[in-house]
Amino acid sequence: MIKSAENRSGAFYTGEYRNVFEEFGYSQEKIKDKIEDTWNKLFYGDEDTKIYYPVGEKEGYILDTGNVDVRSEGMSYGMMICVQMNKKQEFDRLWTWAKRYMQHDSGEYKSYFAWSLNTDGTRKAQGPAPDGEEFFAMALFFASNRFGDGPVPYDYSVQAREILKECVHKGEDGIGNSMWDSKNRLIKFVPEVSFSDPSYHLPHFYELFALWADSNDRQFWIDAASASREYLKISCHPITGLAPEYAHYDGTPYIGEGHELFYSDSYRVAGNIALDYEWFRGDPWEIGEADKIQTFFTHNKFKNDYRQYTIDGIGLEKKSLHPEGLVATNAMASLATSGDNARSCVDEFWKLPLRTGVRRYYDNCLYIFSLLALSGNYKIYK
Repeated sequence: MIKSAENRSGAFYTGEYRNVFEEFGYSQEKIKDKIEDTWNKLFYGDEDTKIYYPVGEKEGYILDTGNVDVRSEGMSYGMMICVQMNKKQEFDRLWTWAKRYMQHDSGEYKSYFAWSLNTDGTRKAQGPAPDGEEFFAMALFFASNRFGDGPVPYDYSVQAREILKECVHKGEDGIGNSMWDSKNRLIKFVPEVSFSDPSYHLPHFYELFALWADSNDRQFWIDAASASREYLKISCHPITGLAPEYAHYDGTPYIGEGHELFYSDSYRVAGNIALDYEWFRGDPWEIGEADKIQTFFTHNKFKNDYRQYTIDGIGLEKKSLHPEGLVATNAMASLATSGDNARSCVDEFWKLPLRTGVRRYYDNCLYIFSLLALSGNYKIYK
C-alpha cells in the first residue's frame, strides 16, 4: 500500500525519524550513551546479562536464557539489532549459525528455519515459527542495503527473497504449507494451522517486501499489509486495546492453554503498530490503538504490578513473566501517541534497567528495540 505523493508523511518517505526521548527532554548525549551501554551489555556483558554468544571464528547465537535454547525468533531479532546498530561482524556470525544449523535445505520445510535448537546446533524441533522468517527476511534486506551483498551465504538480498518465496508459495506443489493464508493473506501461527498470532503482524515489513521480494509477489505483499492492518483492528479489544496471544482469522481469541489472554506474545503488538505508524503512517486507527494500550497501563489498579489479563482488562492472579518487555513496548507505542500517558510510559521505560537473570532474553530484546525506536534509530535501510 505504498501511498500517493500527497499522503507521504511516514519516515519511509521523509527520511525523518522521531526522537521521542529528545522530545521529552532527554539529552542526545545520554540517549547515545544508553544505546551503546545496552548494546555492550547484551552482546559483551557479564554472564547474568548478555544474550549473545560467539562460537569459533565465524559463528554466534542468541540464547533464550529462560528456556536454554536458540530460537529462530531470537536469532532473527539479533540480526535486526545488529543491522540497526551497524554491527556487520556480529550480524554475519548470527546469520552463519542460523544458515548452518537452523535452515532446512530440503523437504517440506525447505528454506524455513527450525524454531528451537540446542546450543550445539542440534534441533529440538523441526518445524518453523513464521515470526522468525519475517524478521530474518527483513534483517537480510536491510543488511543488503546497508552492508552490500557478498558471496553466498552473505548475498543477503538473494537469501531474503528465497525465504519469502517459500513462505508464500510452499505447498503449491503439494509439499509443505505456506506461512501466509493464500486467500486472506494473513500470517499463520505455524504453517500447519488456520489461525494467527496478532503479534506476528508486521504490515510495515510487508510494505518493504512488496518492493524487494520477487516482483511477481508484489501484489501479495501489498495485500498482506492491508490485510494485517485490518486484522489488528478486529483482534485488539475495542476498549482496552489489548490483544490475545493467538486469534482466529475473524479476530476472536483462540481459546486454549491461556492463549486467549493478553500475555507475553501480546506485548509486541503495541510496538508493531507504533513502528508501522512511524515508518508508513499505516492507518490513523493506530494512534487510537496505541493510546488505548497506554491509557490502560497508566490508569489500571495493577500499575507496576504487571500480570496476565483478559483482553477486556481483568487482571488475573498469574504475574507477568516478562514485565520489563511490557514496559518497553508500552513506551514504544509513543511513536504513535503524545500527551501525558505517552510521557508516563516513556519515563517509566527510561528509568528501567536491563533485566538480569534467567528470564532476561525476551524482555531485553524488546527493550533494545524500544530504545532504538524511541531514539529515532530503528530505521529503514533502502
